[in-house]
Amino acid sequence: MSSSRQAKRGVPAKQDLEAMSVFRYELRKFLRVSEEISNAAGITTLQYQLLLHVRGFEGRQWATVGELAERLQAAPNGTAALVSRCESAGLVTRKPDPADRRQVQVHLTPKGERCLLKLAAEHKAHYGSFGWVFGEANE
Repeated sequence: MSSSRQAKRGVPAKQDLEAMSVFRYELRKFLRVSEEISNAAGITTLQYQLLLHVRGFEGRQWATVGELAERLQAAPNGTAALVSRCESAGLVTRKPDPADRRQVQVHLTPKGERCLLKLAAEHKAHYGSFGWVFGEANE
């Protein structure tokens, strides 16, 4: 990397590296706890994330496979396979989009809803320093 590119980006100071280290540590702790919570409920972390993203779209209670792929940062075909596994487990159902028959809406089943709400409550208790997610001020 050229020295001019480094200057534009700014070489991180020790304080920056410490902050980045703490962030990554806290993130990894949360991800580990998330894995434990999901696995204890008999689903994978990805399945939990899919359920969360299905209900996480503002103003509606469903998502398309493409939207879920974006939220999961995954390939659409892999996301479609994940939706199929969740469908087989009785957690979601697919419905054709009435406005665009090329699109498929993914909806939670009552079982998926119960699972999501239970796991989301457990996850919320572990956000701790991530209080900003819920609009809480740091105290």
